[in-house]
Amino acid sequence: MPHLRSRRRLALAVPVVLSLTASLGFLPTAASAAPFAEPTAQTADAPNLSYVVNTKVDHRTIEAVKKAVVANGGTVVITYDKIGVIVVHSANPDFGAQIRKVRGVQSAGATRTSPLTPAGTTDEGAAQILTKEQAEKVEQASAADAGSEPLEADQWDLRAIGADKAAQINPGSKKVTVAVIDTGVDDTHPDIAPNFSASQSANCDGGVPNTTEGAWRPYTAEDYHGTHVAGEIAAARNGIGVAGVAPGVKVAAINVTDPSNGLFYPESVVCAFVFAADHGVEITNNSYYVDPWLYNCMDDPDQKAIVDAVNRASMYAQKKGTLNLASAGNSNDDLDSDALVDDSSPDDSTAVTRTVDPHECFDVPTMLPGVVTVSATGVNNLKSYYSSYGYGVIDIAAPGGDRLYQIPDTPSKNGRILSTMPNNSYGFLQGTSMASPHAAGVAALLKSTHPWATPAQLQALMKAQADNPGCPASYDQNGDGTQDATCVGGKRVNGFYGFGIVNALRAVK
Repeated sequence: MPHLRSRRRLALAVPVVLSLTASLGFLPTAASAAPFAEPTAQTADAPNLSYVVNTKVDHRTIEAVKKAVVANGGTVVITYDKIGVIVVHSANPDFGAQIRKVRGVQSAGATRTSPLTPAGTTDEGAAQILTKEQAEKVEQASAADAGSEPLEADQWDLRAIGADKAAQINPGSKKVTVAVIDTGVDDTHPDIAPNFSASQSANCDGGVPNTTEGAWRPYTAEDYHGTHVAGEIAAARNGIGVAGVAPGVKVAAINVTDPSNGLFYPESVVCAFVFAADHGVEITNNSYYVDPWLYNCMDDPDQKAIVDAVNRASMYAQKKGTLNLASAGNSNDDLDSDALVDDSSPDDSTAVTRTVDPHECFDVPTMLPGVVTVSATGVNNLKSYYSSYGYGVIDIAAPGGDRLYQIPDTPSKNGRILSTMPNNSYGFLQGTSMASPHAAGVAALLKSTHPWATPAQLQALMKAQADNPGCPASYDQNGDGTQDATCVGGKRVNGFYGFGIVNALRAVK
């Protein structure tokens, strides 16, 4: 499975050169039959490391740097001229140090540390597939509510944010597309096929977009994460299965995972943001963190280059009119603390325990400027036990599920989120991975209602329509007399919910 993500945000930005300090400032159709994508062929003598080389954005500098790449033992994979990012492969162990000395190079570094090992997305725990017997029970309960989808009785999350009522007013516009940057989407699923946009979908593994039919699909049925996310956003109200928060909008898939290990490498995410922006995507959902570092520290040249490259791509998308949302992580960490322990990085080789300051070491893309960071809630509108939080870090909250302490009165009595899975199935998952697509669905409804809104205006609208329950008087979830997390802030904005829990009904009104 893919991995945990989180963290805090940088303030804002200056042009393309990235000079960060602790105080901060970034610079700036119809589905086909085969349900799974074919992994890209890997050559036996492939270069052992991939790099991002970030340059000034002018043709002369980029061409000169590309020549220097070759001279220093590198091969140019793809160049993103508009943002000054060059993806390179090199077997030269000194390539990073050598290329950083070249005139016009502003940052450069390796995007991986060694041969690969599995990591994961921001879902919490294993998936639980809905059985035929369970589905029949849910369908009986759903039938009592006219206009309900067959499995909607188990979708407490839709009712929690008024999405069921919102769909009766405005289910969302077909002119709005949400791209799921993830593990791929099974667009043959009957709840996803009606709203799927193949022309805005691709596989970006390795940094080069592949738009071959079906390339955007998951490699195997175990790569279900993106399909679940897509259903949460835009599963159609078509009398089949479940419904999404915005069942009338389009959903696209940009698969960014390495087929050998499921990791989300920086060059693939750079490709995804640029591809989404260049193909008219209004909103992206990002329920992952960029591998191999949970936090990218600016005093390390490789990690700094990763932050720089992905930030350039994210900022490019925002300038082209794309709003990016990301999940906050499942470690129940206070992301506004002065020190956090990271014992999972790098996740593609041997992890080393380190203490990081989240004001200087950044989770990407969650902490990039302009990205909406989403925490998770359960059926009682309380922060989910696993969800990370932090005053000034969390922008918004949304249903992500809570299987331990917030159990809904639904047919399955399951506190997780029910959504689509590959092979025409349905299953329960929980995590901030599930919260972010709920917020993305509400953002899509807002964009449908306010088609001329910019990404910054959409973010402001999301915060304005949210319901903020305020900090709870106590957060002792397991009843042992110890507070499990401390909420800082007031009724308007606080560390648990940011500006509040999204409200789909208000979004369409």
